[in-house]
Amino acid sequence: MIIRKSTPQDINSIMEIYAYARACMKESGNPNQWFDNHPSKALIEADIDAGNSYVCFNESGITAVFYFNIEEEPTYNIIDGQWLNKKTYGVIHRIARGPTGKGAGASAINWCLAQHPNIRIDTHKDNIPMLQLLKRLDFTYCGIIWLKNGDERLAFHLEADC
Repeated sequence: MIIRKSTPQDINSIMEIYAYARACMKESGNPNQWFDNHPSKALIEADIDAGNSYVCFNESGITAVFYFNIEEEPTYNIIDGQWLNKKTYGVIHRIARGPTGKGAGASAINWCLAQHPNIRIDTHKDNIPMLQLLKRLDFTYCGIIWLKNGDERLAFHLEADC
């Protein structure tokens, strides 16, 4: 699997992947994490413009999409719990795969770890596939954070061996 920065030409494929992911979430008992139009096209375009959107692709085309940046995530400043450390960290958001993207989530997260060994991520309590993936990749549950709109998310952290 190859990972590269997303381009404006990728937007239709990216939005199709998010539509597929929303449908899968609803089917797997997670109808509340991403509502019908989240993430919005405008948000994804802003991610692309900022250089923080990435796609995974193979011979089938684009198979997954995610946000990655080394930054301080404001919603991570208040946590009911404790992060593993206070070092600079990379943030992963909006990770989703399409129907041909089996294994893309792990590939994307491992790629992020290769870029920066200290990663934080959050997810909805009902996102069982993501919770299982984070457990399999040895992320540590650190507590609860709150999004700007007040919604709770489970927060995870992994500091890879350097």
